[in-house]
Amino acid sequence: MIAIITGDIINSEGHHSSEWVDILKGYFARFGPSPMNWEIYRGDEFQLKVTKDNALLTAISIKALIKSVKDLDVRMGIGIGLETYIGSGVSESNGPAYQRSGRKLESIKDGKVNLSIATGNEFYDRTLNLMLQLSLDFMDDWSVVSAEIMALVLDNQTASQKEIAKKLGIKQSAVSQRLKRARLHLVMDLLEYYQKVIKEI
Repeated sequence: MIAIITGDIINSEGHHSSEWVDILKGYFARFGPSPMNWEIYRGDEFQLKVTKDNALLTAISIKALIKSVKDLDVRMGIGIGLETYIGSGVSESNGPAYQRSGRKLESIKDGKVNLSIATGNEFYDRTLNLMLQLSLDFMDDWSVVSAEIMALVLDNQTASQKEIAKKLGIKQSAVSQRLKRARLHLVMDLLEYYQKVIKEI
């Protein structure tokens, strides 16, 4: 079982792609080479293959990275399942994980939700998506400053607030305030619950 994240950048037409594309490429590169593990296509759409354990953490990290650029956001569908065909690139491969991810992205384009997941398990999908909807209530409102610190903390989960403060060149008290405002504890609780669920599937 794998996870596929299919996404598109919201408000990309108001920005030069150089503002965000290199940030995304730099992050995606850690998952392996393109186009086998990830692709950015049609200007502002992307697809990324990750492990099912890492899928939600990766999606939230992508959101934090993109929201670090003023007025940008991202819409993503996560599909968990099998990969039954491996093509010359991730966008040409197929299987339930790909289909679920693509369908999820299409289904949320009309709605007000920017992140949704399909695992093939109806009960867990309902629970996870309700939790995501509630979490997006504050994640969609992350300021550039909140998004920046979330991206940094999610990428360095063992780092102390002192170390984060040093990296950002700010006081530790400011780090604490920013993380509180970004609701880090709720994001970590959500990721912890996701880890439990994904072991059941």
